[in-house]
Amino acid sequence: MSETGRAVLFHGDRRLEVAELPVLPPHPDGLTVRITRANVCGSDVHAWLGHFDMTRMGATLPTVLGHEATGTVAALGDNVSTDALGRPLAVGDRVVFAYYQPCGQCRSCVRGRPNACVKQKMAMFGSAAEPPHFVGVFGDYFSLGPRATLLKAPDSVPDAVLAGANCALAQVISGFDEVPVEQGDAVVIQGAGGLGLYATAVARDRGAGAVIVVDANPDRLELARGFGATDVVDMSELPEARDRARVVRKLTGGWGADVVVEVAGTPHAVPEGLTMVGPHGKYLIMGAVGSTEAVPIAPSRIILGNLTVRGVGFYRPASLVRAVDFLTRTVERLPYDALAGEALPLEELGDALEAARSQSVARPAIVI
Repeated sequence: MSETGRAVLFHGDRRLEVAELPVLPPHPDGLTVRITRANVCGSDVHAWLGHFDMTRMGATLPTVLGHEATGTVAALGDNVSTDALGRPLAVGDRVVFAYYQPCGQCRSCVRGRPNACVKQKMAMFGSAAEPPHFVGVFGDYFSLGPRATLLKAPDSVPDAVLAGANCALAQVISGFDEVPVEQGDAVVIQGAGGLGLYATAVARDRGAGAVIVVDANPDRLELARGFGATDVVDMSELPEARDRARVVRKLTGGWGADVVVEVAGTPHAVPEGLTMVGPHGKYLIMGAVGSTEAVPIAPSRIILGNLTVRGVGFYRPASLVRAVDFLTRTVERLPYDALAGEALPLEELGDALEAARSQSVARPAIVI
């Protein structure tokens, strides 16, 4: 392991700076990962654009953005010898890891809900000016502390596919664990970005009879078909929400969807999504984390429709295990190469963020 490594510091207001930082020995109960591939997630873009105030949410600037990644073990803490499943771990092993570390002591943690930990340490929120410095994955290294979930990577899953496991795919799996899809259900996916494409594939894998994907990008909609969408709704052709809801009802025999999933990343999708849910249906909200903006909804729609509305943030460790298993089962069957998108060097992170903002690439990445 080198004495120093590069990281892209985020100073707020879209300001990025490539800096050389000291690489310190890991915590005795943690380890250091040498990043090989880091994806640009929607929340990275929201942070970069200032859609949410990171300092108000607990971040200390400058920080290092990025959280969806894979890499190899660079150094093991003195007390670490296995991964989360008890398999021997050594320097050089390919790994995938959860980007947050629960405290293990708060009310949520002791009740078995580490994904709702109120004291968790999360990528992108620590200070890059303070040890361990590498607090996000847009750099040569990432520091994992105690209670972080880390898994050895299967040889059959390349980095370009594996990198999406520890945020987007694990999040989708966690969401469908909380809001189950039953055999033959009609499912609507609002958004065909990374989460939406994974949600399409997982919904079909769990027995959905129809998966209808709604997005404004024709290329993404075509990719959604490759991930299992039975129908698509192009927002560019149907600019009015009521018309899109009418199409969903028509595609579901006049009933509406059994499950609607918001992964569009905007609160404005929520009122529309509620109109697409059929009686006794379920609405799962996972993407609209980048804004505190309020949107109008009609509570009577929820009450009279006997709807279940559930928000799901972060995921339990078991979801990451199942995400890796899902990729292993489907790596030869689904078009992950098209989802992986363009890969740029670390110095061009600004271009990768812009590509993600403009939605010109499904899932831009940084390769180190």
